[in-house]
Amino acid sequence: MKQIIVLIAAAALTGCGVETATTAATVAAAKKQELEQGKKTMDKMQQDVGKAMEQTQQSAARADEAAK
Repeated sequence: MKQIIVLIAAAALTGCGVETATTAATVAAAKKQELEQGKKTMDKMQQDVGKAMEQTQQSAARADEAAK
């Protein structure tokens, strides 16, 4: 009888470990995806800022030319 209880307890604890490992893997995958999306957003924002700066410089250059 003791052996059956020990086997059931061991099986239950093993199941919990597998569930915990699966949950940790799922969370890690979600964090990785979130990080990649953040990098894409940052790259796009840097490109947008670069374009805006370029347009500002062009506008300033045209204003200088018009003032002459």
